[in-house]
Amino acid sequence: MIEVRVQAADFDPGAELARLERQGGGAVASFTGLVRGDGGLVALELEHYPGMTERVMREVAAEAMARWPLKGVVAIHRIGRLAPGARIVLAAAASPHRHAALEACAFLIDFLKVRATFWKREHFGDGAARWVEARGADDAAAGRWAG
Repeated sequence: MIEVRVQAADFDPGAELARLERQGGGAVASFTGLVRGDGGLVALELEHYPGMTERVMREVAAEAMARWPLKGVVAIHRIGRLAPGARIVLAAAASPHRHAALEACAFLIDFLKVRATFWKREHFGDGAARWVEARGADDAAAGRWAG
């Protein structure tokens, strides 16, 4: 089971994890990313390339399914203008074994950060706005899965 979605609406992590639990594995691991509110940030605006973004997300999910003995994968990413504390992303994996579920979950979020086509613009209380640049630390995190 692979479930991949890009959406403006919020998602219910509990419902998504319950769906993975019903796949019959022994472990479910997940990561939920939230909008940080530091530095005077009042909103994070996310844009994507429709069609391409979902395709890349499906490819990353399929790669996780091929690398580990998984029962299912869920990857959800939100778009639009989000306030601090709002959920942005969910990456989750179900497996008969905890180690595989945990590694697959980390793999999913590491690769969604660097391969999925999203643009992020930060908006601040003083009216300033700036595009979020790619970070070398994200590339390094994804690089640990090479080979």
